Amino acid sequence: MEDSRDAPKDFIKLKSEKLSVDEVSELVISPYCGAVSLFIGTTRNNFEGKKVIHLEYEAYTSMAETEIKKICRDVRQKWPSVKHIAVHHRLGVVPITEASVIIAVSSPHRTESLEAVMYCINTLKASVPIWKKEIYEDEYSWKENKECFWANSEK
Repeated sequence: MEDSRDAPKDFIKLKSEKLSVDEVSELVISPYCGAVSLFIGTTRNNFEGKKVIHLEYEAYTSMAETEIKKICRDVRQKWPSVKHIAVHHRLGVVPITEASVIIAVSSPHRTESLEAVMYCINTLKASVPIWKKEIYEDEYSWKENKECFWANSEK
């Protein structure tokens, strides 16, 4: 029943342009799937009482793409029914309310796609070399993810 034109695919993109929820979700739609789950990480206007002006992201692009591919392989091992996976992450300046990361996963049923999306974002934050700089009104701060394995290895 599986059509070779709808073989499982991974769509990974790191870019400086604004991310599109429609574009990312359309990448994973499949006639074989009844579920598409999305995670959208956006820039909020505050952190610990400070007013955030915007975020800036930097990445070691080739290594980041390699790590995201590993995450996709892990997802397919843990949830074999997952069809398509899309991970788009923005680099550079990300204004308040705009998306810095969008992850979409399709599968025949919702449980697998929901669990896979959560695994993707948590693992991305823990293992992918993408760095976030929060710009406040009168200062800035490079942020490390609490989940990040290399940030916690010396503590």
